[in-house]
Amino acid sequence: MSHPEAKHPIVPRERLQFGLDQDIPKYWFGGDPFKTRFWDALSIIFPPGEKFFMNCVRDYRDQISDPKLLQEIKDFNIQEAQHSLVHRQDNDRLRRQGVDVDRLTQFVDTMLNKDYRSKYSKAHTLSLTSALEHFTSIIAHSLFDKRDVMKEADPRVRAMYAWHAIEEVEHKGVAYDVMIDYAKVGYFKRALGLIHASLMFPYVIAVIQRQLLIHDGFTMLQRARLMVGGVWWLVKPGGLLAPMLSHYWTYYKPGYHPWQEAEQPGYEEWLAAFDRHQRDPVKASEDMRQAMSLA
Repeated sequence: MSHPEAKHPIVPRERLQFGLDQDIPKYWFGGDPFKTRFWDALSIIFPPGEKFFMNCVRDYRDQISDPKLLQEIKDFNIQEAQHSLVHRQDNDRLRRQGVDVDRLTQFVDTMLNKDYRSKYSKAHTLSLTSALEHFTSIIAHSLFDKRDVMKEADPRVRAMYAWHAIEEVEHKGVAYDVMIDYAKVGYFKRALGLIHASLMFPYVIAVIQRQLLIHDGFTMLQRARLMVGGVWWLVKPGGLLAPMLSHYWTYYKPGYHPWQEAEQPGYEEWLAAFDRHQRDPVKASEDMRQAMSLA
């Protein structure tokens, strides 16, 4: 089936150095426990999540003969493996704080790679993969705008999420193309995948974030107060999630394809800075932020 042409090539970037083993503060997001542990929960989710994505795409690989798509899947797998590697490095930072990272990671791994993979059809797990890839690509619309929502974050952790978001933009069409062309997922199953993901993903983040805050010693009342303020930071007009909303809904349109999305702000600026600074992702992130503030 003919699809819109990809706007950006998938470029695996390996052996990047973020300095995640350095003196990063416990609450690296402006000293805010909620914001910090929200992103830390995502970092814990990503390694088993990326494994799930690769497994679900791999289910259909033997059916594919198109050399272009096969190369895209290969590059997609390399990028996802690198994301897992770097987030495991970031999770080592949590281990040094005494967090039982293995228990939390196992919770996600069992749910996705054991329970879901045995309970649901391959087509549905691929539709979930495509939906979750939609989430991880449209987060870039929130991270890369003039508001600079992560300006209070430690530049090393901020750079990790900027790089991750850039690569999600590059490979956002791969799982979708496999789902449509080889899993033969129709409109309703595609929409159901996004509905399922929209319920499951925030639930898993909340479960892990709660465990992190409990580990930090916050009482139930303190956690409730943090949650009230934190959820408002997420959902308020102009909050973290606001720029994602219009892009979220486009997935439900019949005939949708990820490459119909608007051009991603910040992508070209990050890429130019990454090349200019000899593949330094931290300097690339900081230059991109400055460029976006002047745009």
